[in-house]
Amino acid sequence: MNDYYADLGVSREATLEEIKRAYRKKARTLHPDVNPGADAESEFKRVSQAYDVLADADKRAAYDRGQDPYGGATGGFGQGFSFSDIMDAFFGGTAAGARGPRSRVQRGHDALVRLDIDLRTAVFGGEETLTLDTAIGCATCSGSGAQPGTGTSTCQVCAGRGEIQQVQRSFLGQVMTSRPCQACRGYGDVIEHPCFDCSGEGRVRTRRDLTIKVPGGVDSGTRIQLAGESEVGPYGGEPGDLYVEIAVAADDTFTRRGDDLHCTLEVPMTAAALGSTIPLDTLDGEREVVVDEGTQPGETVRLPGLGVNHLRHEGRGDLVVHLDVRVPTRLSDEQRELLTRLAEDRGETRPQGRLASAGQGHGRKGKLWDALRGR
Repeated sequence: MNDYYADLGVSREATLEEIKRAYRKKARTLHPDVNPGADAESEFKRVSQAYDVLADADKRAAYDRGQDPYGGATGGFGQGFSFSDIMDAFFGGTAAGARGPRSRVQRGHDALVRLDIDLRTAVFGGEETLTLDTAIGCATCSGSGAQPGTGTSTCQVCAGRGEIQQVQRSFLGQVMTSRPCQACRGYGDVIEHPCFDCSGEGRVRTRRDLTIKVPGGVDSGTRIQLAGESEVGPYGGEPGDLYVEIAVAADDTFTRRGDDLHCTLEVPMTAAALGSTIPLDTLDGEREVVVDEGTQPGETVRLPGLGVNHLRHEGRGDLVVHLDVRVPTRLSDEQRELLTRLAEDRGETRPQGRLASAGQGHGRKGKLWDALRGR
C-alpha cells in the first residue's frame, strides 16, 4: 500500500487545509500540461490518489487503520476520486452541476430594536408596547409572489437548473464550472405575473404594535429575545427573531449600583445630633429612616429588600440612604443666642481643633466625635 502521507509530504496529523495546500503545490509542478517529463504523469496520478484518500474523512480513517480505502478496488487516478474535491482544493468552489436551483423561501432577518423604560419598570418589571415597522406575509398571493391564479414557470435560460455552466481553461486543461443563472437568479423558475401588492416578493411592509413583558431586574444593555417576532422571510419563509435592547432612563431621585438603589436624604443638624425618624418616599411607598443620635455627614442607612429585583433569582437588593447633614447658614438672633449658649456650655467658644489619626475621626466611632460629645 502506498504511503499517501509521504506522497504529499505531510505528517499523519496534517489538517485538511494542510493537505490541500500540499496537493496544490505538487499538482502545479507535476501536471502533464505543465511538466512534459516522462515521470510527471505517473507522479501526478500518485499524488492525486493520495489527495483523494487523505481529503476524504472515511477513506483516510480506513487507510490509517491499515485497510484498503477503496474497499478492495485496485485504486488509481479516477477510481473513487471526486473531481469536485480537486476543484475545491484549487479554486475553493465546486464542480459544475453540484449546486442546482436554490429555494425562493428564505428565513426572515433578525432585528434589534431599543426600548426605553423608566427605573420603576426596571425594578419591578411590567408590560411595554413597541411599534414596529416590519414585513408580514402578503395576503393577496399567500406568500407565493405570483398573482392569484398564476404560478411559476421553468426558466428557459438554464432549463430549471438554476445555474449556467461554462468552460474555463486552466493548467489542468478545460474545466467546467457553473455560476447562478442571472435570468432566474438561481431559482430555476420565474414568476411571469408578479403580485401587484408585494411586487412578487411574497411579503409586504406594515406597522404593528407588539406588547412585551419586561422582567424585573433588567438594566441598560439587557437584551430580550422574542423568537419569531421579526420580519417574515420572502415567499412565506419563517420569521426571524426580534431582540429588544433595554435602555433605562435616569431617575431624579434614585441611582442604581448593581441591584442596590442609592439616594440622598437631607437631615437637619439638630436631627443628626439628637437622633430622629424621618419619612422617605421610596418606590415601595413611604418608609421611615431611623437617624441615630450623633449621626455624621456621609453616613448611610440601609433599608433591606427595597432595591432592584434580582433578574435570575428570587429576592431584591437594598436601598442605601446617604445622609446629608445640613448645617444652617442663616440664623435668627434667638437661634444664634441658643447656639452661643450651647457652645459656652460645651467649652467651644474658642474651639481648639486637632487632627485625628488615619481611620479615626470619620464616623460615630472617631475620637474627635467622642471628644465633641464630652466623653
